[in-house]
Amino acid sequence: MHPYVSAILLAIASSGIAALVPARITPEPARMPVERVTRVRANDNRVPAGALRGTVLTLRLVARTGMWYPDGDSAPGAEVQAFAEEGRAPLIPGPMIRVRAGTEVSVTLRNAIPNSTLVVHGLTSRSATIPAVDDSVQLSTGAARTLRVRLDAPGTYYYWGTTMGRTVGERTKVDAQLTGAIIVDPADGPVPEDRVLLIGMWSDTAGHVPVDRNRLLAAVNGRSWPHTERLHYTVGDTIRWRIINASADSHPMHLHGFYFLVDARGNGLTDTLYARDRRDLVVTNNLRPGSTMSMTWAPDRAGNWLFHCHLPDHFAHRGSLGSLPPKESRRAHGATNHALQGMSGLVTGVIVRDKPGSAGPVVLAGGASRHLRLVIRPSAEGSPAAPAFEYALEDARAMSPASSDGRAAPRLVLARGEPVAITVVNTLDEPTAVHWHGIELESYFDGVAGFSGAGQRLSPAIAPRDSFVARFTPPRAGTFIYHTHVDEGLQLPAGLAGPIVVVEPGVRYDPATDLTVLASSSRQRSVNGVRPLAIWLNGSATPPPLNLQVGVRYRIRFINMTMNAPNLRFELLQDGTLLRWKPLAKDGADLPVARQLVRAARQPVSIGETSDVELVVERAGEHRMEAHLGDGTLVGSIAVHVTTTAP
Repeated sequence: MHPYVSAILLAIASSGIAALVPARITPEPARMPVERVTRVRANDNRVPAGALRGTVLTLRLVARTGMWYPDGDSAPGAEVQAFAEEGRAPLIPGPMIRVRAGTEVSVTLRNAIPNSTLVVHGLTSRSATIPAVDDSVQLSTGAARTLRVRLDAPGTYYYWGTTMGRTVGERTKVDAQLTGAIIVDPADGPVPEDRVLLIGMWSDTAGHVPVDRNRLLAAVNGRSWPHTERLHYTVGDTIRWRIINASADSHPMHLHGFYFLVDARGNGLTDTLYARDRRDLVVTNNLRPGSTMSMTWAPDRAGNWLFHCHLPDHFAHRGSLGSLPPKESRRAHGATNHALQGMSGLVTGVIVRDKPGSAGPVVLAGGASRHLRLVIRPSAEGSPAAPAFEYALEDARAMSPASSDGRAAPRLVLARGEPVAITVVNTLDEPTAVHWHGIELESYFDGVAGFSGAGQRLSPAIAPRDSFVARFTPPRAGTFIYHTHVDEGLQLPAGLAGPIVVVEPGVRYDPATDLTVLASSSRQRSVNGVRPLAIWLNGSATPPPLNLQVGVRYRIRFINMTMNAPNLRFELLQDGTLLRWKPLAKDGADLPVARQLVRAARQPVSIGETSDVELVVERAGEHRMEAHLGDGTLVGSIAVHVTTTAP
């Protein structure tokens, strides 16, 4: 055997990479110099990387250290690791690989990060018939390797690296931005017009702490709000997005004002495209670490809208590079323009224009057949260290304050197709606003102060001792939410979130058989800046029991408005055994009939999501409704008394 060939085979065997199947690897001499720190550019994922000739894409990637400026070029930056094409500036996210199915990709990887061992995942073949294998490539500083992979299965994927030996769901620090998108389009036909939005996070806090990190910065395509790109569309457009969560946290992604279809979900190696009758119609979808989602929606109303993670920790106002400002600064900041000064992080703005020649958005000046008065006021249960607020609902039909469950916010019961005018009165000493979560309404009434609306007509914050009239006509029956959209980190756990139930015209709401279970975060005092993870159900740590009757059909409406429990799930048990119920709806939209199947009584509900189930209990006795975190930890429960006769 020729000595050069023998040396190559020996290098492959000693590297431990020969097991990369179906990738083929060719080693290269590790004689590349290590670059100095340079400026990292934000990547909008519009331009594919590499050079395509026929059915072969050639790409040379290098991992480098650079200065990242997610808060804008004039703001302080952070030194992080990022991918770049050879000879070009490093990018966050890394260079995008986008090809048609059937393309072979030749990728040369080089590690230019000083004093590090780089491990890269995801640069592997995707077959339409054989599951992808999570092969990895390990490179010491200065080393380089060439991989050849074949991409046959259309879908949304990504590659990622680490220099700290972590999984994709554990990266929080200097290597957390080592990620790039891999998009495989169908082999034939037009390439779909879509946008690729990659979520990244960075923290200077050691370890994986889900809340209250010393410094936390979330970004979309390398930028943090309000520096994220504004996405512009026209009424009637079909909008397609691919979302990649390459961060260490879960992100319940919420779209204001519209529903979207979840067309596909994946984990970076595989991607599942759902049949049309199996696609979820939602306003919020939870993306766990390392997961992907393809979504489609079509705006029928002009205006300014938000697409954001619903964890307040991920979009509330923070200082430079995600620093946690003092509480007094948070409460004062953004009082004049909440949208641009009171939020940061994982937020994208969507601007929808009317079609040329149209009359413009409909402005509702009156004509409501239903009038409500929602008063926001301090609660006697609060204290300076842990303030408490509450909603009080006055219904002109009832001529008295509406009742609520325990200490939860009052339930707003509306009718589909009936115009409503809700006068929101703020008696607090600070500004606030109300977002009508999941309701399809005019942008001006959506509740994002300083952003909702269009042009110069923007929704204001509701100043202390002032009011605002929200007008809308619910277009569908279901379960929705109203909650604050100002200083969410303080006002949400203080009590400003409640349920909306929209019933069909002519249907009388029956609170005996139509039940709401709302999960929220408690108003516990922070200790050293860390808020304890305590969940209240229906406004209390000891909520009133639910009284049910054997054989009666109940609808239970679950709502998660906690601060930091994106992977919450509800269970109904008797003597430790799960009962059975039937899922009916998600986010106020009925599930397809094929999905409404009786199953074990376990329902995941992320932050900003609602889920309705139908329950018929067959045995009398003592039951428990329990709320669990994703790891199984019990965080709340409600006693459920079931009798054979009416309670």
